[in-house]
Amino acid sequence: MEYVEPVVGIANCLGTPVCKYLQYHRKLNNYVRNFKRIRDELNCKMEDIKLKLKEELLSPLGKKPKQGVENWLKDVKEMIAEAQNVENKVRNGRYLCRAWNGKLVDEKTREMKEFLDKAPNASEGLAMDGPSGGLPLPTSELVGEEAARKDIWACLMQEEVKKIGIWGMGGVGKTTIMKHIHNDLLKEQRFERVIWVTISKEFNVMKIQDNIASALEAKEYLDKEEDKLRRAAILSEMLKKVGKHVLILDDVWDEVSLEEVGIPEPSDSNGSKLVLTTRSERVCKYMGCKVIKVEPLSGQQALTLFLSKVGLNIVQNQTLMPILRPVVEECAGLPLTIVVVAGTLKGEEDPLIWKNALRELKERIGKVKEAEDKVIESLKVSFNHLKDEKMKHCFLHCALYPEDFKIWKYELIECWIEEGFIDDMSTRQEMKEKGHVILKKLEDNCLLENVSSETVKMHDAVRDMALSITRMNPRYMIQAGLQLEELPENEQWSPDIEKVSLMCNSISEIFIDVLPTKCQLLTTLLLQFTLIKKIPYSFFTNMPCLRVLNLSFTRIESLPNSISELKNLTTLLLSGCFGLRDLPCLSMLQELKKLVLAGTKIEEVPDGMDMLIKLRYLDLAVHTLKEIPAGLLPKLVHLQHLGFDENNEKTSLKAEEMEPLKKLECLTGCFEDISEFNKFISSMQQSKKNLIKYSLHMGSSFMDATRDKTVTIGGVQNWEGELIMHPIEIQELNIIRCDYSRNLVDDNSSFKNAIDLRVCRISECEGIECVVSLSSFASSSAHPFQSLEVLYLFDLPKLSALIMNDAGIGSARTSTVAPSATFSHLKEIRIVDCSSMKTLLPHWLLPNLQNLEQIWVSRCDEMVEILGAATSEVEEKGSDALIKFHLPKLRELRLHKLPNLKSICSKSGVMVCDSLQLIHVLDCYKLKRIPPFVPLVGNGQPFAYAPPSLTITSRKEWWEWLEWDDHPNFKNVLRFYPEEDRYAFDDVRKRKGLVGKKVLKPWPLLQ
Repeated sequence: MEYVEPVVGIANCLGTPVCKYLQYHRKLNNYVRNFKRIRDELNCKMEDIKLKLKEELLSPLGKKPKQGVENWLKDVKEMIAEAQNVENKVRNGRYLCRAWNGKLVDEKTREMKEFLDKAPNASEGLAMDGPSGGLPLPTSELVGEEAARKDIWACLMQEEVKKIGIWGMGGVGKTTIMKHIHNDLLKEQRFERVIWVTISKEFNVMKIQDNIASALEAKEYLDKEEDKLRRAAILSEMLKKVGKHVLILDDVWDEVSLEEVGIPEPSDSNGSKLVLTTRSERVCKYMGCKVIKVEPLSGQQALTLFLSKVGLNIVQNQTLMPILRPVVEECAGLPLTIVVVAGTLKGEEDPLIWKNALRELKERIGKVKEAEDKVIESLKVSFNHLKDEKMKHCFLHCALYPEDFKIWKYELIECWIEEGFIDDMSTRQEMKEKGHVILKKLEDNCLLENVSSETVKMHDAVRDMALSITRMNPRYMIQAGLQLEELPENEQWSPDIEKVSLMCNSISEIFIDVLPTKCQLLTTLLLQFTLIKKIPYSFFTNMPCLRVLNLSFTRIESLPNSISELKNLTTLLLSGCFGLRDLPCLSMLQELKKLVLAGTKIEEVPDGMDMLIKLRYLDLAVHTLKEIPAGLLPKLVHLQHLGFDENNEKTSLKAEEMEPLKKLECLTGCFEDISEFNKFISSMQQSKKNLIKYSLHMGSSFMDATRDKTVTIGGVQNWEGELIMHPIEIQELNIIRCDYSRNLVDDNSSFKNAIDLRVCRISECEGIECVVSLSSFASSSAHPFQSLEVLYLFDLPKLSALIMNDAGIGSARTSTVAPSATFSHLKEIRIVDCSSMKTLLPHWLLPNLQNLEQIWVSRCDEMVEILGAATSEVEEKGSDALIKFHLPKLRELRLHKLPNLKSICSKSGVMVCDSLQLIHVLDCYKLKRIPPFVPLVGNGQPFAYAPPSLTITSRKEWWEWLEWDDHPNFKNVLRFYPEEDRYAFDDVRKRKGLVGKKVLKPWPLLQ
């Protein structure tokens, strides 16, 4: 009977095409490797989700798993059990069964891949009802606002005060004070949740509901409901289940009905508090708040703040003080105005500039009576101080975004280039650098706030100032983020209008009877992040001067043919339009310089694209695209940026087609083979042209690039004998499922001179025996991998050493010296499924590894020791002499599923690793001892000493099996967390800031 099932399987296989049968038979090993990889990824994903879910459930807020998460975990557990049965059948199968086994493995792999693709999104939360306390907000230093801060804190601590209203004029510091209090509340942990929501001027109930739900990480539950009343009921239940909380509503302009929004009234029973900041005392009183006014700074406080921002050279310049003090007085004690004016005059030592600024302040403030208008007028001094007119346009462009919108820096600079605010230069990179200079100037003048290394935003008062300037000019219509459901009325589209921003609205349809008819001068139309599905033909017929059109992340399904008549269009952005399947003919768009179609569903390149000879920026990162028409790219000779989906082999690049693109600076794409890739690199080097940014793929691979200059090689067979050329400045190299020679780097390798290489990941290459062959470098000054920081080696069955010498393996048994710079910058090494490796790091290699921070080793069946001493060294020093293993920066050592691992370092060895924070051991049952440590400073014996921050985690039984005969007191100084309590341990590490580093995908998490 045991032969019946295979025979039936073979019969079934023979019913399929013979070539498929032969493929299953011949490539069974490949199918099995892919099966194991997907199985391990699925298992790691399951463990990762279980870990994150347990962290959420451990919160004190009564959370429960989402139903979909529970179902997925249950199904995956069954799927992995089935996979184990399949693996057992294949392992025990006979040669006659190879084809049947291949088919069985392939089918199960596809099933597991489907489960992997449907994995719950952990970033959206895995449990309901009660997220964690909240995240700290970025803050600036408080000056002179301590009195108001203390009053607000006192009210929050008084049980009888339920609602607090903080009011004061714009720029007085209300938001800054509340950010500090928000962070203080998180530290105190008196409330189970602190919720921060910005309301902004354009009040909208559904927007407030969405913002609160987003702060609770539960917005998806409101997205399914459109009725305001039902949304309010859902939100109310969410807030009740959160428990005792503080809800902070920042920048409230008018009364808010708590009932209409769904905010439970604060009471003794729920113990919650409501705090709002506003410019209106009336709003505070209407909502029944305890009123606290934030007063402007005193004269001395204002002077102190001004001097702290204006620069040391000004503070030390006594001749400016008589002018400086009146300038500070004109700022009226408002922190925002003080900071902006100080930023404007920072470093200016010419008294005439100061006198002019003082005169302008007095004139502007004297023209208006209202306090809010005085703030706007004083801020305009900073705007007028911008000497470059194009810089002023760059600043005003930021007002096109909604209030409190976080703007991506790279996107903003691209917009400035599209609008022509940055002068044409010989390269796009130079224009970007100029953009960064402008951005820095606006930040230094405090006209933009630096939110992070990647984003900026406008203070609401600064945006008010910018909008007041645009209102004086009929060229602008800015109605961004107002939750509009229809286009503005016809009369709002003035004949002089040039720039229109309607982004981030709820406009879903454009009706013919409200089409603008007077837009003869319109140059910029921003409709991104709206719900638009269709645009009438006549919409664009009255916009002959339109240059920039942004429809990104809309629901647009098709574009009207009238778009083809926009002869002045320079920029067309359709990124993330997932319903868009085709475009009209583009041949008449002769001025088009930028076209972005990434994330659309187009299958063919739009007609007429070969006529767009002025294109500089083309993004066709479209997975559904079937081909690149021959002869297209050579016509686009001005391209500086070119992007294709690097995992779409149907759009493989050919060197001959790329050769005319002499101005190319940024490239993402796939080459169909090594030969085409080599031709392209050779052409680049001959023309002495280096790409500034690239992600280049060969063959089939799904690998996310983590550096600006990346080469990924996947599934290339018969590689031996054909060298791969590469750009000298390559920063990341990924090699996956390739037939390759015995080593990656030797004298014949093109990678030996990759001196800027920072990340190297090698996976599933059967021929690799070592990473570097030393024989070629004995008399050479070359230092392979001298800049390498990350090394991942995964599923390399023949890998026996990182470095190999003339005699063979450079292991613990061989005396060898590596080139001094090789691996000298290495920070992280991960070795997984390398079954021939016995020693990870020989002692002679350690002097090169003084920057090593992380070691992860998993599923290496023959691994015996991690750090090995050479036989000659042991003989020279004697078996009882201490051999020191210096790794001064090592922070983490993770050892998982190593059945033959006997030691971390040789028995006569001690570790010198004062930075070590974690040793995590899992399923290493032959490992019977923790190596002793000696301090980095001093020559003491290894007696009861451990690195100060070291913690060891593993299963309890392993800890109990450990032997302590040599150093019986050593166990007492070590901190141990059982694997069962690892969630609590990870929580401690998070709070100490010891975790958070991202894992480079798609390598398995070693859990």
